[in-house]
Amino acid sequence: MSALLQAKTTRKMKEKLIEFFFFLCALSSVAVTFSIVYTLVSEAFPFFKVVSIKEFLTSTEWTPLFENPRYGIWPLLSGTLMTTVIALSIAIPFGLITSVFLSEYASSRVREIFKPLLELLAAVPTVVYGYFAMLFVTPLLQSVLPELGAFNALSAGLVMGLMIVPYVSSLSEDAMRAVPQSLREGSLALGASKFQTSFKVVLPSAFSGIASSYVLAISRAIGETMVVAIAAGLQPQFTFNPLNSTATLTAYIVQVSLGDLPHGSIGYQTIYVAGLTLFIFTFALNIVGQLIRRSLQKRVK
Repeated sequence: MSALLQAKTTRKMKEKLIEFFFFLCALSSVAVTFSIVYTLVSEAFPFFKVVSIKEFLTSTEWTPLFENPRYGIWPLLSGTLMTTVIALSIAIPFGLITSVFLSEYASSRVREIFKPLLELLAAVPTVVYGYFAMLFVTPLLQSVLPELGAFNALSAGLVMGLMIVPYVSSLSEDAMRAVPQSLREGSLALGASKFQTSFKVVLPSAFSGIASSYVLAISRAIGETMVVAIAAGLQPQFTFNPLNSTATLTAYIVQVSLGDLPHGSIGYQTIYVAGLTLFIFTFALNIVGQLIRRSLQKRVK
């Protein structure tokens, strides 16, 4: 009895240790998030002692390093929003169509070959995509749009969309493959075509995973740096014309970080202000995405 009791005690201690380890892992992710927020807020707070929030939110000029500085965040926000919308207009439809093909139409042999090749796009360094946009896509677009400048948001957004297609297609395909085969068989037995089964049965059933891939794609597009830094021109302008050059929040952070600014200066603090704005922007879009997903899930049910 004593040996059995000792074995049970040892097993319980091991389970407690494993549970405590898992708790520390979960706590570490929360702690890192709060640490990032604290760093951004503490470093950005002195900025707003010098610059009013009204100017920051209403001005349409962003020239913090000029002799007569202006601190309106809208040029960076417009550039971020514009390139993100262009990228998503490419990534979401192409990624969804690709996932439907891989899940519902492709044979297992074709899937085994095509899916890894597609996922290789996500492994290409983003700086390569940046030069691809500047040296190949932009001249190609200039043959159709002669007024297009050497640096523009259109080519940067298109290449960003191509870059994040694997994020949408891979996660969406996994979600669609997880749908029970019985639903497909039931739909086909009722006389539905394969196309109708794919888009009216499988897609709604896998919508939760597909929506998650969209949220990931949005976050990936907003946080992209090198493509827009190389191809879009690093010129903050308040414009929604994709033919113009522009700058995003991430590209500005890279641009200023490469300079020689003293710690604590107003120019140095703009890095953290841009980072905080980017965090809030991404956080808000993720919340909106989650709310839309829940709303559509209720309609599907």
